[in-house]
Amino acid sequence: MTDPRLNKLAKLLVNYSTKVKPGDFVLVMCDEVAEPWMVEVVKESIKAGAHVETILNSHEVGCAKLKYSTDEQLQEENFILKYALEKADVWISAWGNKNTKASSNVDSKKIQFSVKGAKSWRKVYSDKMGDGSLRWVGTQFPVYAYAQEASMSLTEYEDFVYGAGLLDCEDPVAEWKKVSENHERWIKYLNNKKEVHIISEGTDIKVNIDGRKWINCDGQVNFPDGEIFTSPVENGINGHITFSFPGIYMGKEIEGIKLEVKDGKVVKATADKGEELLHSLLEIDEGASRFGEVAIGTNYGIKKFTRNMLFDEKIGGTIHMAIGDSMPEAGGKNKSAIHWDMLCNMRKGGKIYADGELFYENGYLKEEILKKYNL
Repeated sequence: MTDPRLNKLAKLLVNYSTKVKPGDFVLVMCDEVAEPWMVEVVKESIKAGAHVETILNSHEVGCAKLKYSTDEQLQEENFILKYALEKADVWISAWGNKNTKASSNVDSKKIQFSVKGAKSWRKVYSDKMGDGSLRWVGTQFPVYAYAQEASMSLTEYEDFVYGAGLLDCEDPVAEWKKVSENHERWIKYLNNKKEVHIISEGTDIKVNIDGRKWINCDGQVNFPDGEIFTSPVENGINGHITFSFPGIYMGKEIEGIKLEVKDGKVVKATADKGEELLHSLLEIDEGASRFGEVAIGTNYGIKKFTRNMLFDEKIGGTIHMAIGDSMPEAGGKNKSAIHWDMLCNMRKGGKIYADGELFYENGYLKEEILKKYNL
């Protein structure tokens, strides 16, 4: 029997997140383990009057390609996805596979080359998201592998996933609209600022945001959601940052990441574990050693680090920064084949200043700041 929350999720993704309308070309994509999710999303998209096509991936096939391909083969374009995205009005995707550790023993250079192979479709995606011609949302389908990563049973993980998306509420859309309204107040405040100064344990970094637009993450792109972000000025970041939680890329963990940044470029990078992979990721292309995003997590319903950045980057009381590709809709100009988020805990003494004004402390936005400006 299908979990009723899965159908609720599908309806929300189709009707609220991407606002599918008659005549839309909708691309639905996931791994074979998430097929029950695909069935529900396809059903709701067709009901909305869309033309629907699907890509059902196989994690085992993907691992075989990564293992046996030459460096040249790994860098070849993904033609099917590239052309599908060129045609699509809407792209709805779900993460979830059978084994989160399948790539653990793959050479870092192979991962680097496979990321380069994704560059062509990522450019189409980035350009169309930037000009508004593509509506995309990505979500998580709860599976055993990810439940195990989060140290939960599958039932517990299902409750966690659907709970983080407010799908246990009678009217999830109404709840996400409330989130959106609160975010919008902070966006009005931050859109007038030129610099944010982030201070936490092992972190003291200044980020130029002058002229950049903050984005309201209210369940219409990533789902579940709960953050506000912008793309910083490319040469306007200086200082050092320590990421409190492991950075995870293709199932491989990098622990104790410390970055020194000068004029927007990472000039020194160390890690307690996985430093070779960290350097490989920073060397993928010129844009990979610069930042495409700075963000504040606002979903206080997500309390636990689960080794899944879809959820972890939203944790209330954290900030994250991403190296690589920026968001054109925020004014970002950095281009890269990679966009990789890393997470910093702000709940123990963390502070953020905007143009010298303290607006965030110990993991919480300061409501009195909004009142000061009648926002």
